Amino acid sequence: MTTTDARWRGACLPLESTIEQAIRNLDAAAVKIVMVVNPQGQLEGTISDGDIRRGLLRGLSLESSIASVIHRTPMVVVPEMGRELVLQLMVANKLQQIPVVDADRKVMGLHLWDEISSTASRPNVMVIMAGGLGTRLRPHTGNCPKPMLHVAGKPMLEHIIERAKSEGFNRFVIAVHYLGHMIEDHFGRGERFGVDIDYLRENSPLGTAGALGLLDPRPKANFIVTNGDVITDIRYGELLDFHEHHQAAATMAVRVHEWQHPFGVVQTEGVEIIGFEEKPVSRSRINAGVYALHPDALNSLPQGARCDMPTLFETLQHNARRTVAYPMYEPWLDVGRPEDLQTANNQVS
Repeated sequence: MTTTDARWRGACLPLESTIEQAIRNLDAAAVKIVMVVNPQGQLEGTISDGDIRRGLLRGLSLESSIASVIHRTPMVVVPEMGRELVLQLMVANKLQQIPVVDADRKVMGLHLWDEISSTASRPNVMVIMAGGLGTRLRPHTGNCPKPMLHVAGKPMLEHIIERAKSEGFNRFVIAVHYLGHMIEDHFGRGERFGVDIDYLRENSPLGTAGALGLLDPRPKANFIVTNGDVITDIRYGELLDFHEHHQAAATMAVRVHEWQHPFGVVQTEGVEIIGFEEKPVSRSRINAGVYALHPDALNSLPQGARCDMPTLFETLQHNARRTVAYPMYEPWLDVGRPEDLQTANNQVS
């Protein structure tokens, strides 16, 4: 979450400026920092009011060039760096501002402590897919929809909503089918949870994407979609920011999954043995079941037909629309089997 485009641009000053101009900039921009840039928009350094005071004490005048008061090696971050890590850097280094620069050191934004440390309300919708039959979790789902199974004393769906609410999301749409009335009875319109909840009611299972075709009205802004059986500490807001930064039609959260082969692997060419690998570890990226979508992506959905998210992504790719992967590293668990439910109850507090 960087400050507004107009605000950080107002905090930029050309390299040939004077100390007086820097003082005026600090006063006008009101972000307590000047980002000094060259004609290519690249960051040359920063100036604070402390830098100016020390320069004036050394005998510089208001007409002096800012070149002698610039801090040439300020801490910077890249646009892809998540909010949590930026916060940690600011706390560890006692910083109130951190410029955002790209790989060429061109200024792309500015993080301000007052803004990044507070949770801003997000108008974006979150759609939760909660209509599945939960067949693999029988007998637990015999008379309870899977997203309503309890983890650490409350339904999985409640964990998802509370997590998203803590990041500023307060508009939810829940897609229901199997025993959907139990979900609606528990959550209602969301008043008890301090959020707004609407429902998509599937007459038949429409898959992990098909129910999105029932959205009426359609979202006017980018929105989040999550499976209702995913317990994770993913930053939904950072996923949305990443999606918007890359101007994608669809973004899929992915994580690295490791699996160790239980046996030693023999490498051969024909009948010749050419090598051995003892119990190798295989690494692959897996679909985490959390997505960000542009509203136009809904135009690629088959109306009223079953459709899963990978199929929607493939359709978008076929239509030359951009789809990107958001790498996530936070704790994550897809509660699809009885042993997953037990693991979730052991891990989630």
